[in-house]
Amino acid sequence: MLDTLIQSKTRLKLLLRFFLNPDSSAYLRGLAQEFDESTNSVRVELNRFEESGLIEGHKEGNKKMYRVNRKFPMFDELQKIAFKHFGIDQIIEQIVENLGEVHAVYLTGDLARGLETTIVDVIIIGEDIDTQYLAKLVEKAEKLVDRRIRTLVYEPNDKIEIEEPKLLVFGEGI
Repeated sequence: MLDTLIQSKTRLKLLLRFFLNPDSSAYLRGLAQEFDESTNSVRVELNRFEESGLIEGHKEGNKKMYRVNRKFPMFDELQKIAFKHFGIDQIIEQIVENLGEVHAVYLTGDLARGLETTIVDVIIIGEDIDTQYLAKLVEKAEKLVDRRIRTLVYEPNDKIEIEEPKLLVFGEGI
């Protein structure tokens, strides 16, 4: 749906990349390589976003790094749109409302990096989570969002070390 509204594929990829993982930063060549796009097309979009205040650029050594501007007036709305694009809002809503005492829900993997993916990796931290019921919810959600969902469940007192990028989408962070 978003690809109909936003004609530039590079622009759409950048929006999703920055709004699905607002804590990440990236540089021009890294983004071009990640998206398999020319550096020029990525540069044009980054310049537009920076001029509008949507992203901020800063120097790290000889690289100019970019990250989303959380103070941008429409930050929350754009992030919600990015979540809806992937159906994340529906997945999280089903998990939190019906699963038990959920303390936190994280997205990890490619989606947390802001990359287009057919697999959604979810980490759930909570007490007395009914894993059989979770399996049923996942099955329903997969049909709803047309993506495969992989889940990991932890108790709040479990020692959790998440190496890869993670995106907190519900609750309080670890």
